Amino acid sequence: MGEKVNEQILTQVLAKIDALWEEELSFLQAIGCYPSTLGNEKAVQNYVAKYFQEELGLEVDKIFPDPKEIAGHPGYSPAEWSYEGRPVVVGQWKTDKPKIGKSLILQGHIDVVSPEPLCFWNYDPWDATIVGNKIYGRGMQDMKSGIAAMVFAVKAIKESGLELGADILLETVIEEECTGNGALAALERGYVADGALIPEPFGMSGLIAQVGVIWVRVRVIGAGSHVERADRAVNAIEKAYILVNALKDYEKHINAKPKHKDFEHLEHPLNVNIGLIRAGDWPSTVASECVFEARVGLYPGQDPYQIKEEVKEWLLQAAQADKWLRQSPPEITFYGFHAEGAALDRGLEIFKELEWAHKTTTGEEFEFGVTTATSDMRFYNLYYNIPATCYGPLGGNMHGADEWVDLESVKAVTKTYAAFILSWCGVHRG
Repeated sequence: MGEKVNEQILTQVLAKIDALWEEELSFLQAIGCYPSTLGNEKAVQNYVAKYFQEELGLEVDKIFPDPKEIAGHPGYSPAEWSYEGRPVVVGQWKTDKPKIGKSLILQGHIDVVSPEPLCFWNYDPWDATIVGNKIYGRGMQDMKSGIAAMVFAVKAIKESGLELGADILLETVIEEECTGNGALAALERGYVADGALIPEPFGMSGLIAQVGVIWVRVRVIGAGSHVERADRAVNAIEKAYILVNALKDYEKHINAKPKHKDFEHLEHPLNVNIGLIRAGDWPSTVASECVFEARVGLYPGQDPYQIKEEVKEWLLQAAQADKWLRQSPPEITFYGFHAEGAALDRGLEIFKELEWAHKTTTGEEFEFGVTTATSDMRFYNLYYNIPATCYGPLGGNMHGADEWVDLESVKAVTKTYAAFILSWCGVHRG
């Protein structure tokens, strides 16, 4: 736990991070200016791949997820879009000497959510605007700042002339925000290691638990007409209200049950979010169709398939209470996230090493945290026996307007990652 890290070497690397800070900021701004929403990741991934190869001297691979290859995996989430031209980027720094430490994956997701509606932003979401000690933009917190931290932790070690005692994999993946299939595709391609760190922006704490997530789509059919005959028509929007309210009742139901031990301190750990509604095409026409989509949380240890059946049954029972929906039941389907929750043992070696690195570089006590969201951490721990956690910078307004990250925390995370790498992987002397 840090014993094999020479103090002089660590001091040298941390000083190198300080020297590279302006370059790290420039890199963060560069990747932040790419609007890498779902389906639009190609340009920034090409930039990252070129940077890995030319600036870091890494062996670079691009992986294009193929649903036919990964659909049978229990962690796969069904996607309704193409993966053509949308790579996962892997950069490998291989040691030529005998392995004396443990190999490591550093993985960040390059995809970001939409910044809409733009009218709520005070800063251009694709301009990576620095104001004081903050940088604003979509993805600055979640999680391009973390990618910059992991990349420059490695760059500082390389530019210090050191050779690690085990291999490092730097990965930027797609679809963490909707399926996780990017991380899964890299793992299925054989990119595995003895541990993994993901710099998700959870406030410089070690993640020990996260919920699972499913996405559900509900389609309600009405009987449309001109508004003149609205009293004889059936408005699909109004009927959808019944099922939206049923889902909110389901949310109360699952949060009233006994909680998973890692979430007992939270009053409301399982969230059900109505995230999208599509209906109607004219104010004076009774809507014939309404489609809404929702996100449902579940605890570690719960089976997403069982939760899907539970949600479906809950909605169908609610439909039975309405004359129209009883005769024309809703169409309920699932796509996107099919994610199990994950809970970790605090005694894992990766936490001990991370605690040492955090204390050494920040002088502060290390804390554990949980999240009521999901992350790619689940794949490593649940399916590949690879200890993995998240540890990343501080920020705010994640997925909202004027998303930002604290730049001092980005530098601090960069230093913590560098110290962790030196301890986890080891360093060859001479």
